[in-house]
Amino acid sequence: MVYAIVRAGGRQEKVSVGDTIVINRVAGEAGDSIDLAPVLLVDGDTVTSAQDELAKVKVTAEKVEDLRGEKIRILRYKNKTGYKKRQGHRQELTRLKITGIA
Repeated sequence: MVYAIVRAGGRQEKVSVGDTIVINRVAGEAGDSIDLAPVLLVDGDTVTSAQDELAKVKVTAEKVEDLRGEKIRILRYKNKTGYKKRQGHRQELTRLKITGIA
């Protein structure tokens, strides 16, 4: 089984060929190819973590769609002063399909 740990969207994700992941928004159109930076590569019993060997490895993904995350409600309140502030946020996300680890 071949899989890689990649750095994508401010986090690290475990991916193998055919997986779909959701990361922070990446520029580009649907169908574009994106290269992800590998942090670790596992190929059967062989584990590769050396930077010079990982520089030869390419993890490619195809952009499937742009979407928005679930709404987060932020409420600030201070007792006895009448201060209330309400705010909402929806994170901009991108769905990627992993097409190759080479």
